[in-house]
Amino acid sequence: MHLMGRWFFWDEGGFALVGPRECVFAACVYIIHGTKKHNTAAMCVVQGISTGCTCVTYRLRPDNKRDRACFLYHSGSKKDPETRAAEEQPKPPCVDTPPHPIKQKAKQNKNNFDINLLTPLKIILNLPPVSAVDESLKEGAAWLEAGISQAEKASKVTLNHDVVTVSLDNEELGQEQLCSSIFNGAALLLDVTAGGWAYGRETAAAHGIPYVRLQISNYQWMSAVDDLLQSRNATDAALIFGTEAQLDQALYYLVEGSVVRVIVLAGIMSNTTETLKKMRPAPSYYVILGTSKEISALFDKAMQNDLVTRDSRWTLVATDYNPEVFDRQMLYGSTGVTVMAPTEQACCVARKQVSSCDCSSLIIPRELTINGVKTLTATLKTDKRANVQGSCDAPPDTPASTASFYVALQQELVSWYNMVWSTNKMQMTPQLEFAITAINSSTSVAVGTWASSSLLTLNPNYEHSPIRRFFRIGTVMARPWVYKKEGGGAAAYEGYCVELSKKLSELMTFDFEFVFPADGHYGARQKNGSWNGLVGDLANGNTDIIVAPLTMTSEREEVIDFVAPYFDQSGISIVIRKRQRQENLFKFMTVLKAEVWVSIVAALVVTGIMIWLLDKYSPYSAQNNAALYPPNCRIFTLKESFWFALTSFTPQGGGEAPKALSGRTLVAAYWLFVVLMLATFTANLAAFLTVERMQLPVQSMEALARQAKINFTTTKDTSIFEYFNNMAKAEDELFRVWKELTLNSTSDQSKYRVWDYPIKEQYTHILQVIEETGPVSRAEEGIKKVLDNENGEFAFIHDASEIRYEVYHSCDLTEVGEPFAEQPYAIAVQQGSHLQDEISRAILELQKDRYFEALSAQFWNSSARGICPNDNDSEGITLQSLGGVFIATLIGLALAMIALAAEVMYYKRTPSKVTDITAKMALKLDKDHVSRINVTPVY
Repeated sequence: MHLMGRWFFWDEGGFALVGPRECVFAACVYIIHGTKKHNTAAMCVVQGISTGCTCVTYRLRPDNKRDRACFLYHSGSKKDPETRAAEEQPKPPCVDTPPHPIKQKAKQNKNNFDINLLTPLKIILNLPPVSAVDESLKEGAAWLEAGISQAEKASKVTLNHDVVTVSLDNEELGQEQLCSSIFNGAALLLDVTAGGWAYGRETAAAHGIPYVRLQISNYQWMSAVDDLLQSRNATDAALIFGTEAQLDQALYYLVEGSVVRVIVLAGIMSNTTETLKKMRPAPSYYVILGTSKEISALFDKAMQNDLVTRDSRWTLVATDYNPEVFDRQMLYGSTGVTVMAPTEQACCVARKQVSSCDCSSLIIPRELTINGVKTLTATLKTDKRANVQGSCDAPPDTPASTASFYVALQQELVSWYNMVWSTNKMQMTPQLEFAITAINSSTSVAVGTWASSSLLTLNPNYEHSPIRRFFRIGTVMARPWVYKKEGGGAAAYEGYCVELSKKLSELMTFDFEFVFPADGHYGARQKNGSWNGLVGDLANGNTDIIVAPLTMTSEREEVIDFVAPYFDQSGISIVIRKRQRQENLFKFMTVLKAEVWVSIVAALVVTGIMIWLLDKYSPYSAQNNAALYPPNCRIFTLKESFWFALTSFTPQGGGEAPKALSGRTLVAAYWLFVVLMLATFTANLAAFLTVERMQLPVQSMEALARQAKINFTTTKDTSIFEYFNNMAKAEDELFRVWKELTLNSTSDQSKYRVWDYPIKEQYTHILQVIEETGPVSRAEEGIKKVLDNENGEFAFIHDASEIRYEVYHSCDLTEVGEPFAEQPYAIAVQQGSHLQDEISRAILELQKDRYFEALSAQFWNSSARGICPNDNDSEGITLQSLGGVFIATLIGLALAMIALAAEVMYYKRTPSKVTDITAKMALKLDKDHVSRINVTPVY
């Protein structure tokens, strides 16, 4: 139940409104069940109580007459018409009512002080004092009431206690309550809120009313927890509080200066458990803060919900003094926890004693509140403070001095051991001490202590091994980033991102596992606004970090955060297969078509026949007119004619030419034919052999878009596909704007008279081809399609770094053109994650050490593919291209040997007669009948 009343005491009748000295108006305590939000101040009609209001007590008037007051119960639903009508009624006058028995002590004498305490939960004394208390601190009013009661007995003064409830949801109400109390007179403003009430302090100072803040919140407990977590190098933790009030108090410390990233929860419920289990990154440490009973109950729930999984992961912080804070029987196996609890010194400070304190059933904030009120009451009595009246709208130009009060207060605090006064903050701060112990089911080890003055002091004999954080790293299977290691095993993956993740885990001290998206995609926005792939997993909390070749785009930055880039600009590139050479030893024969070769042979045969005929029938040939020519001239028989025609294709020529003019004319024409054919063959042979080593059919993205022979595609649901899609949309939009501009009748048409559309629809055509071909799901599919097309008529558009890696590892692939649309790769984390700064610092350190250069050289190395068969094309023509020439020579040699054998055999089989004759006989013989003449010289 949250309170928004003006001034109230707690008694058996409920909350009783304690009015000021003059009746101003009848106000109600507005009580809301189940919600903190409230923005309506309910007014009740005193005479004839309307529906929704219930009278429970009375209000004391200065003339000892009483007014009935009421409060409204509200469940958060809309008020009924009668209640709303009642609220709109004019403020009722004061009405005489029967006296209230509890408020009879309003009688005063000259030795009594009338103190108004305004507590939101803050207290104003109407010596007049006032108190201010946080709305969530339900027990605050009761603690203040107990303090007022004991202070009245100890100091023999009467205190009119006004309590102002400070609510963050409705600050104006608390300010109005404070101003109303000051209007009626106040002697002191006691502030027991967790964060301090700046408005109350300023207002009190403006009217010359002493302001004192008493720290009763869990601020020092939170400071001790923060120091302990930092000593363990914790960067994140889940803080579980026993009550909502403890959570609200802790927020003031966490907002002020904690460097540990935390999630704060009030209690452990089913939805809380699911939240903690799904939280990414998962908390490295868990802290439960509450009373001993609350700690035991919450830890038991945590065990039942399988949240207690690691040794020394849990820290239990007790806010009350109880030597047996935790039941060790709850710990099972080797599970251990760290317990932080107040020492007897903290108990003595709360009791306002030095030693030998009775700490049984001690609630430290309650005891501090009671003793604080008693101390301030004694100070007011010593200083003989008078009530200060005023208006918040018109504070006095020269407020009354409060110096004597603070001097008296510091004198009073001398007797309060370990209660420190801070002049800057106007605050009384207890100096507390906590003992920190590590326990399991059987043993206890002192970890250290924490004190307000000396902060954290660790036991040098205790060794604490910080728990390594555990992250789930999202990535995709893509060479060379992440791929399966040959042989498998525990560390089944290797690659650039694997090595980077290992390095980061060493620098940042965490363990990790790789998580791959179900669809294998990097991430693209769906039609319903959600994301798939890596980006979707990270945005939904299924992973903690993305370490992958993920490009930084503005669309992705809407749902995730990127850290400093780890990879240089890696754009889009094109890969195509090298055309395979047709290995043919007689490849030189393919320089000319078959019909050309047939024509050459036919020309040779016809020329040989024609030479034979011309030499045989020409009257001026050597064989028909031997007298005209020198002896032993060449006779062109049919055999000699063919030999002449054939040898004319050789550099040394066909030998002796025909003598007749007709024969020489034919030979001249034939020689011209031979020269032209040899030149043509030589030129075409050189060009033909060079074409194999010439440039690829396309050299850039523009050339690929203009041609229609080579198909191409890319991977779907990637930034590359999105790039072409966006560029195509941009072209469409530019065309629409240009068309509207040119067709606008108000524009000057002569400026836009062009024969062609000035913007090329290049990307529209590219996207159309990709969609017709069909984008592939993974890069491996695209590379396989390229390799399967041996003619080099399929291209794959993909990430430049991955294509470069594939080219360095395959002799059949080549990269076309230069990369374009370059963008960096970066690690991604969840939006607002504390890991962003931590990883960025680690990346910068690695860049400074030139780690990424060495890592890139490890995976992008051209020597990895070894020596390719076509690597040395520039050094000359290979034997495979001209091997047929050597084979033809060998065939000619073989034919010559066969011919020799035939000649020998033929010669041996032909009979011949040898006769020795004299010279005289030889002269008488016909030379045609002589096969061999042996001449014996005579000396």
